[in-house]
Amino acid sequence: MTTQTVITRRAPVAATTWNAEARTFQVVFSTGAGVERRDARGAYVEILSLDQDWPEQVPLLDGHRRESLDNVLGVATHLRVVDGEALADVRLSRHSPLADRLAAELTDGATFGVSVGYTVEGWKETSDPATGRRAKVASRWTPVEVSIVPIPADRSASIRGSVMTTRTEPDAAPDAKPAATIVSGTFQGEIRTKSADEGDAGDDNEGDAGATPPDDETRAARLASMRTRSHATRQVRTTASVGTDHADPEVRSRSIGEALYTRVNPGHQPSEQARAYIGLTIPEIARDILRTRSISTTGLSPAAVIERALHSTSDFPIILGDAVGRTLREAYGAAPSGVRQLGRQTTARDFRAKHRIQLSAAPTLEKVNEAGEFKSGSMGESKESYKIDTFGRIIGITRQALVNDDLGAFTDLSRRMGQAAAAFEADFLVNLVREGAGAGPVMSDGKRLFHADHGNLAGAGAAISETTLSAARLALRRQTGLKGELISVTPRYLVVSPENETIAEKTVSAIQATKVDDANVFTKLVVVVEPRFTGNAWYLTADPGEIDGLEYAYLEGEPGPQITTQAGFTVDGVQIRIRLDFGAGFVDHRGWFRNPGQ
Repeated sequence: MTTQTVITRRAPVAATTWNAEARTFQVVFSTGAGVERRDARGAYVEILSLDQDWPEQVPLLDGHRRESLDNVLGVATHLRVVDGEALADVRLSRHSPLADRLAAELTDGATFGVSVGYTVEGWKETSDPATGRRAKVASRWTPVEVSIVPIPADRSASIRGSVMTTRTEPDAAPDAKPAATIVSGTFQGEIRTKSADEGDAGDDNEGDAGATPPDDETRAARLASMRTRSHATRQVRTTASVGTDHADPEVRSRSIGEALYTRVNPGHQPSEQARAYIGLTIPEIARDILRTRSISTTGLSPAAVIERALHSTSDFPIILGDAVGRTLREAYGAAPSGVRQLGRQTTARDFRAKHRIQLSAAPTLEKVNEAGEFKSGSMGESKESYKIDTFGRIIGITRQALVNDDLGAFTDLSRRMGQAAAAFEADFLVNLVREGAGAGPVMSDGKRLFHADHGNLAGAGAAISETTLSAARLALRRQTGLKGELISVTPRYLVVSPENETIAEKTVSAIQATKVDDANVFTKLVVVVEPRFTGNAWYLTADPGEIDGLEYAYLEGEPGPQITTQAGFTVDGVQIRIRLDFGAGFVDHRGWFRNPGQ
């Protein structure tokens, strides 16, 4: 019998939770890390709270593609949180070619990224006192799908995604082995067959032909050892970190939309992802989208490319909507509105009436009698209400404008729509103040906002002067609560129509007085000119942060106008729907005073 020393080379097997027979594995789809977002008020950090009630299961998709059942890879079940990570158990479909390909890749040891798609039902907003940086916590959100995506290229970018990495737990140190004993070809085949069944590659030279076969006891020991190594390797799960999924259609659409916006607004500083698309025209963007979707564009004219992009994929309308939305929000935020700063912004969870309860001050303290008896007190309350409604309009971008790469055709339109949305809100608030021939809306006590019984209406109209301003200020200072207690409202804004702008500015202007009688005591007032007011009526109001008064609300999670796009059917091009969920009302009369003027 010939013996020889066999040199072996062992390579670690990629340790994952992949089970090829059951077609299952485990993923981390969220770690609650913050990501950069923007809304009508600017940049903020979005944070997903992991303290949630999770759904039983959600679909597993290919790269967030939701257009067809062909993109469904399987299902993610048993969503839960463990050690600060949101986990899910994934089971691949046995009836999907894409799932079969993924299974083959996982069997070969490949790893992929994980991303989650979700809706938000509740927000909590905070800010850093030192920097003023806003953060919005999604306190109530619902995963609607989990997606398998490629590994991101830039982990520092601001789009939420997940990247899978492998964490291998060390196996127990193997027992020292002497130089391998050459065994028979029959035993070699048995070992390799068993290794394949158990998912273990085994040693390259676990047995070689021509060697003496071991006895039954040795053979059983070696097979048991392989089973132990195989099971130890499987029980290691896959983890995830937060990064950028550049193949995610949503990420790509945002980047291209930002590039289009940069073309019409050169002052905008684009992100690194958007820079790659800045030089592309609209037809070139449509062609690029079709190539990404593996749709041939060879020989197609620009008009045909636009047509195919509109009706073959949802990416193109989304990209145009992103550029339009950025322009609209910029114009919406820049539109002037005097009355808006007099109200306080809040949110409404739904479209039902929003009730605001006003409480009186706490009852005053009374002396305890000799018997040690404490008397009970009570607090009065009054309830005001209003609700939000939905307002909107649909505009169209023609195919001709897209083929001509005419960015001005829709950016000018979107800018005007942004200004129109801001003007609508301002008109809504002004009409509320002017309701009832200037007396304002009816309050919960059955009286108009401005009423003699409310102590906030001048007995006779008069022009703005030191005397009339003093009377108005005194009326606010003398306001009482629900049980007659003093609350001393501090005047802040002098609200006038353009007809009274000059006299108002003169009245509050600071002067260099040489004696006490010449001092101007109203310099702390801020003049607010609202062009929608007409005539000589003027108002003195408190800061909305001090006392309740005018209040306006948006639907929770959707402040300002919202954009939705789709390929047009009745319109040859793209249709853009602008929706605004908005409402306003007066929740207290004590912070406003009206003088009809003369």
